[in-house]
Amino acid sequence: MEENQFTGAIPKELGKLLKLQGLDFSGNHLSGEIPSTLGNLSSLFQIFLNNNNLSGVIPSSLGNLERLAYLEMFQNDLSGNIPEAIFSISYLSNSLNLAENHFVGSIPPRIGNLKALRSFDVSNNGLSGEIPIELGLCSSLEDIYLGGNFFHGSIPSFFRTSRGIRKLDLSRNNLSGQIPLFLKALSLEYLNLSFNNFEGKVPTKGIFANTSAISVAGCHRLCGGIPELQLPKCTENKSSNQRISRSLKILISIVSIFLGIVMVSFFIFSWHKRSRPSRQPSEPMIRKALLKMSYKSLLKATDGFSSTNLIGVGSFGSVYKGVFDEDGTVVAIKVINLQRQGASKSFMAECKALKNIRHKNLVRVITSCSSVDFQGNDFKAIVYKYMPNGSLEKWLHPDAIPQRDREIEIQKLTLLQRISIAIDVASALDYLHQHCQEPILHCDLKPSNILLDNDLSAHIGDFGLSRFYQAVSNPTSMALEVRCQQMEMFIAMEYCCWKW
Repeated sequence: MEENQFTGAIPKELGKLLKLQGLDFSGNHLSGEIPSTLGNLSSLFQIFLNNNNLSGVIPSSLGNLERLAYLEMFQNDLSGNIPEAIFSISYLSNSLNLAENHFVGSIPPRIGNLKALRSFDVSNNGLSGEIPIELGLCSSLEDIYLGGNFFHGSIPSFFRTSRGIRKLDLSRNNLSGQIPLFLKALSLEYLNLSFNNFEGKVPTKGIFANTSAISVAGCHRLCGGIPELQLPKCTENKSSNQRISRSLKILISIVSIFLGIVMVSFFIFSWHKRSRPSRQPSEPMIRKALLKMSYKSLLKATDGFSSTNLIGVGSFGSVYKGVFDEDGTVVAIKVINLQRQGASKSFMAECKALKNIRHKNLVRVITSCSSVDFQGNDFKAIVYKYMPNGSLEKWLHPDAIPQRDREIEIQKLTLLQRISIAIDVASALDYLHQHCQEPILHCDLKPSNILLDNDLSAHIGDFGLSRFYQAVSNPTSMALEVRCQQMEMFIAMEYCCWKW
């Protein structure tokens, strides 16, 4: 019901729609408080209430929504503290956006429970205190927007190991201290430190060498940096430097070299993590535009499922490259061969497994299509994000691929690339085995089901044979499932690193 002219309050009777999975009232003129009865909707996967005139506090009953992956309430008149119950939704994985409201207090330490969260936005509120170190436990975070609040203290050191962060906005706060040098080693695409109380020298490498991606405006005690920033030159305090003895300098150098050797592998293995699409809410808008897929649109996108667009054939279907004329979006479309025995069951199993799981190293599902073709035959397909570097199978065995079928120039993987891919696969399996609400066994892990993006980051796909762990009740079968978990991890390491 988004983008209309609805007014009045959200009816509390919505709490009776117990099978409701999505709720989108964004872009209206709704007012009043958010009804606490929404906490009864245990099947809710997403809530979009942004761009309204809602007031009052966020009901703590929303903490009961264990399957919630999106929670967006930005641009309202909400106030009070952010309830800690929200941060008990460990399944919250895509977006928590509470920007442009009137929230006060600090960010609760329980935010560390959101280990799968990718985007966190509380900008333009009245929040205060220090940035909690528990934010560093959110290992999947890619976008962090904390600007326009009253946070104080220095930039926390946990950002040093937050290798997945791509966008960081700390602007318009009361932060102080020096800009940490470790920020230049992160793979940041956007960094806004403007209008704070930072002092000292601005680094010149990494993100700090890109004036279009860095902002330090309004930080009048900073100096140095690249010339384009037009900051004053730094003056060294010679008397302070003279107090450091020669032996202390040597000791510092030795310790620095030792730590560098210990950490260099970690930096090399982790630098490649790719950024997500642009800041919310643009991603939900794109996602919602693609949700309504028809057979006709998929037929057109693949040029009639042309063999020239065929990029893979599996046990239960074929995968085609598709391009949508509306915006040029490139996707991969898996068309299920319903003539094969078990194909329909495989389609349902994959949809069930992928419906609520979100991880940066799992192939991203855009939507599915269950319809009929122009002859009235059943048609089922799943639309994925396109992986331009194909499968790991092609990279491990390039000589086995006919030249006519090669979309990309395949080169031999280096050992570091193999280890990096193995880390990606292990991260995804750890998420599937340990951090899903219902642990999942992939059951078909092999190089052809590991896909590589532009940066050779690995993504596990094809969940047609997957199984839910908690569905197993027989002790013997349960022991076998645990063994399967161990074997899946071992297979990933062996294929990625040692199958030369």
